[in-house]
Amino acid sequence: MANLSAEGVETVIELQKKRGRQYLRELLEWEEFDEIRDLRRSIRLDTIYYSLVFAAEKGLPWLTVAEVGNLTVELLDETPGLPISQAIQLLQEKLAAFQVKLPGTKVRAVCDYFHNTFIKHYWLYQFTLGRERDCRQTFASLEVYCPPTPWPLMEAMDVEVWKYQQQLAALSEAEDQKRAEVAIIRESLAQERERTLQKVYRDVQRQPQVLSKEALVCLVKEAIKTQIQSLHEILQNEIQVTFEMLQLKLQKKVLMLNPPVPYPPPPTPEETKGSGKNPKKQGKTKENVEGEKEKKKKKKK
Repeated sequence: MANLSAEGVETVIELQKKRGRQYLRELLEWEEFDEIRDLRRSIRLDTIYYSLVFAAEKGLPWLTVAEVGNLTVELLDETPGLPISQAIQLLQEKLAAFQVKLPGTKVRAVCDYFHNTFIKHYWLYQFTLGRERDCRQTFASLEVYCPPTPWPLMEAMDVEVWKYQQQLAALSEAEDQKRAEVAIIRESLAQERERTLQKVYRDVQRQPQVLSKEALVCLVKEAIKTQIQSLHEILQNEIQVTFEMLQLKLQKKVLMLNPPVPYPPPPTPEETKGSGKNPKKQGKTKENVEGEKEKKKKKKK
């Protein structure tokens, strides 16, 4: 049961609407709630708040304003499930039991207020506040990325020039990778050749101390075969990689021979020649030309 005081409702009315509603919730000893998800409690709070605003605007004493608020709370708590006739009877009984005696005009104003708001929309209050709401809410978390800080305009370049530089850089990087592949192939084949020679050497050590001519010739032939095979693989891989490097160099050369036109474009030869003319000759006015003609006529005379 609510027990609003005159001092409490006076503070509610003096505050801004948002803060006043929150202070009213504290006076009613309600726990803090989410007004979007718990609409029923939000509607109840609005109904009580607007009844206080009505009573204050009618110039009723603060004690009477508190009584109007308490009456609103009692109606909202006691009328769910009742027919409208019993709700009207309950309202009349509570108005007659007001602790503060009011003039007839003020009592009629309070009665008209409840009839035009609560009783007029009684079934809507019953439907809204008396039934659980079917909540079907979907929440999504959206991460917003701030745009990156732009580079200074002095460091900007044309898009085609930037693409051209990127292509050159990609070709240079591919060329460096091919060189690194050649070094890796040489190293791996050298290690393989070394392992093969070590194997031949171990085979020689396992033989009797006096080798026959045939065994020695066989070992030498195997060592020579290993060297030739290793060199063949090295040359074959180097030829392939060198051919690929030449293709990259050719692409790079063709790209460098066709650079994009810079922006703004450079001046043409005609514009360069025109800008190098004598400014005195370009600056002759009509009066100067006529003056020179007069001088020539006087000389002839």
